[in-house]
Amino acid sequence: MDTHVAPLSEPGSAFTEGGPSAAWLSTVARIERSSVADPAIRALQRGVRSLPLGEARDLLRGRPLGHPVHPVLVQLPIGCWLSAAVLDVVPAGRSAPTVLTAVGLAGIAPAALAGWVDWADLPPEQARVGLVHAVTNVAAVAFYAASLSARLRGRSKRGKLWALGGLGAVAVSGALGGHVAYRRAVGGYPAV
Repeated sequence: MDTHVAPLSEPGSAFTEGGPSAAWLSTVARIERSSVADPAIRALQRGVRSLPLGEARDLLRGRPLGHPVHPVLVQLPIGCWLSAAVLDVVPAGRSAPTVLTAVGLAGIAPAALAGWVDWADLPPEQARVGLVHAVTNVAAVAFYAASLSARLRGRSKRGKLWALGGLGAVAVSGALGGHVAYRRAVGGYPAV
């Protein structure tokens, strides 16, 4: 039995030649090279770095943990929204997915703040992808806010559709964030 797993960079792999992964990586590389948003990125980064956060900045960056806290904080909204999607498919009461959608929205602020604090120190190529990651997150939040609104008005089918759009945006955003954090190895904070 052959247990060899081809690395992502192996020539001829579906991950590197013509497959969906190659298309994805090509798209992200174009974002990294595009300098169109650089003036806005520099202004936003200066603005985030100038926030009077004091010692909270180290907490938001994850210094006590020895690694960024943003990936930890995003687990609450993503977990709630994924759970709501499961409950939308499995017969259950209407209130559980609504509550999970609301709790997910409530968990966004700390995750977003930690993400912005990390983003403010990224080099240009990663900051460009990070900005698209943030914009995609804004779209996800808008989808989930519309979902919650529809659910609270008794329009559960419409709420489910909005949530499905939100879950799609979260997936794209997660892939972009993962690219910056893992493929580019940005964001690690030295252990103290």
